Amino acid sequence: MFSYIVKRLVTLIPTLFGISLFVFLMIHLTPGDAARVMLGERASAEALAALRQELGLDAPWYVQYWRFLADIFQGDLGRSIKSGERISVEIAQHFPATIELAIMSMLFATTFGVLAGVLSATHRYSLLDYLSMVGALVGISMPIFWLGLVLILLFSVKLHLLPISGRLSPDIFFPITTNFYLLDSLLAGDWRAFRDVLLHLILPAITLGTIPLAIIARMTRSSMLE
Repeated sequence: MFSYIVKRLVTLIPTLFGISLFVFLMIHLTPGDAARVMLGERASAEALAALRQELGLDAPWYVQYWRFLADIFQGDLGRSIKSGERISVEIAQHFPATIELAIMSMLFATTFGVLAGVLSATHRYSLLDYLSMVGALVGISMPIFWLGLVLILLFSVKLHLLPISGRLSPDIFFPITTNFYLLDSLLAGDWRAFRDVLLHLILPAITLGTIPLAIIARMTRSSMLE
């Protein structure tokens, strides 16, 4: 088992190298000038040249790629062209939102997926069984970006039940310590904020959890029938 894991890790190295080289070349060949994006269209030629030299954009592509790899191994992901902030800092700021949404999506998928699978298995060949399996098939086949737009149109635009976007309403304030808004609102004892965060998570969680829900429902049904 240990040798298999080591073998997989060794084969992963050239794969990651190839992917990084491919992505780097794609970005390098894409039309556009990062220096001009950062300084604006009215920037002088001298300012553009100075910024390109500072960022290393005036070097050959293979030199830029080597510097990119060296920085990656040192944990330096560079700075954002748009904000100027370090990429690692921006990832750290937004990563809790991703974790929070992923947890809510899997809770939704697991809860309703297992429930649908159990009901389908215990009511085999009934109308409920057929509806559950057709719903699972539709859930697997449906593009999530289209489902997200439909849910926004129905529950936000038409029914005004759930917020369209964001993590928090503009009129809600509470101390942010971990960037996990559900946890922070609980630590602050602000149940109004907790409810508001949950409302903002419902539509994204349903959208992302639909495909796992369908898979879990089918697997649960098959396992119970066996």
